[in-house]
Amino acid sequence: MTDIPLPIAAPDRRLGARVGAYLDTLTKPPGSLGRLERLAVDLAVMTGDPFPRVTPPGVLVFAADHGIADEGVSAFPREVTAQMVANFVAGGAAINVFARRIGARLEVIDVGVASEVAGEGVVDEKVRPGTANFARRDAMSRAEAEAAIEAGRRAAGRAVAAGCRCLIIGEMGIANTTASSAVLAVLTGEPVARLVGRGTGIDDVRLAHKRAVIEGAIVARAPDPGDPLGVLASLGGLEIAAMTGACLEAAARRVPLLVDGFIATLAALVACRLAPDVRDYLVFGHRSREPGHDVALAALDAEPLLDLDLRLGEGTGAALAFPLLDAACRMLAEMATFADAGVAGGDRA
Repeated sequence: MTDIPLPIAAPDRRLGARVGAYLDTLTKPPGSLGRLERLAVDLAVMTGDPFPRVTPPGVLVFAADHGIADEGVSAFPREVTAQMVANFVAGGAAINVFARRIGARLEVIDVGVASEVAGEGVVDEKVRPGTANFARRDAMSRAEAEAAIEAGRRAAGRAVAAGCRCLIIGEMGIANTTASSAVLAVLTGEPVARLVGRGTGIDDVRLAHKRAVIEGAIVARAPDPGDPLGVLASLGGLEIAAMTGACLEAAARRVPLLVDGFIATLAALVACRLAPDVRDYLVFGHRSREPGHDVALAALDAEPLLDLDLRLGEGTGAALAFPLLDAACRMLAEMATFADAGVAGGDRA
């Protein structure tokens, strides 16, 4: 892939200062809306618009299978990935419910489901039918990782072309917490035991097995932490790579990207290791129950908006957080200033 890092515009910090000063002229004590005010400034800086808009949002759900599932690291069989993709298309999953609630454009993209899921409502970007078992060999080639990144970039481009002003990334892939934990361990140097959680709900015996599988695979694959694309190819997943691409493309287009939980945050971390300026265009929706999520958030110096003990994926936590972004924008656009409202006290702002 010849165009990574992408040309990503530096955010307009002077605009941020002007928006911050304007917030202090609104009919409220300065700073009284807390993080919502900081979020409004961030969105203005990202978009280059003093009165940013984030509606309508676009939800991108990337689906792929993982060969590492053959090691018995998940509570569910690999077939569930394709079955859940069908559920997304039918409109019956949690992300469908939440996407409808926020008026989002929802696209489901098959970048590597092991079985055929072709049909109306699924975008076919299959790079290969699932990754290889990275306990035995690399999950994919560098070229395949690059192809999945490009698929994610195209998905983000379609959403922006359709009028979406904010993107939400989500995923579906049995055993993808295993892949994410492995990649995170290499990129951060943190011990696997600190990162690995129960994923879809495994018991203590399988949790210990999952940790041992990841530790053994990292030793066997021996990826270079300074080569994020190589780490992704050795230990990652096709849907993780696609979300990485969506982060890159959103930043290149100055479109805010709302990151979901552990797996999406890991993809965002890979994107930032490939192109550090991506970080300026990311908002983090929620804190997952997966223990590795705190490590990934810390690596990105990120403070999520919500903490609801979620661990579903699909983009659900980010979709639940989206109304806060919309509220921040509406506060800027619709709230009266002290002068407009004829309210005393504006001189103390």
